[in-house]
Amino acid sequence: MAERYNTTKEDDFSITHFVIRLVVGIIVLAVTAFLTPGFTISGIWPLVIGAVVLALLDYLAFRFLGVNASPFGRGITGFIMAAVIIYISQFFVQMFVSGFRVTLWGAILGALVYGIIDAIIPGRAMGRTSA
Repeated sequence: MAERYNTTKEDDFSITHFVIRLVVGIIVLAVTAFLTPGFTISGIWPLVIGAVVLALLDYLAFRFLGVNASPFGRGITGFIMAAVIIYISQFFVQMFVSGFRVTLWGAILGALVYGIIDAIIPGRAMGRTSA
């Protein structure tokens, strides 16, 4: 009987859930780039690939470093990690397409804007639902 209550996040995974999180991530990233000076995304493909790269880098940071890369998730550590992930993501995106550029100042402001928008939009766009 206890087995039916012992569910994991892997049991709850569905392609629909993944697509919804990806779409929310794309929207949050687009709004962040629009509102942040020094953060430019020109085109749909850099936007889509950027959202995927951000989600993957966030997952890897959490998995290997144990840091929740949410600007408001872990205080200054999460904020710095979010800014670093946004800045580094441009190099991975540019391996596939051009049109994703972030300055260092843009990454810092982008982490702040991303965190605010992510807190407003339901669901966690950058990755996990809880740490």
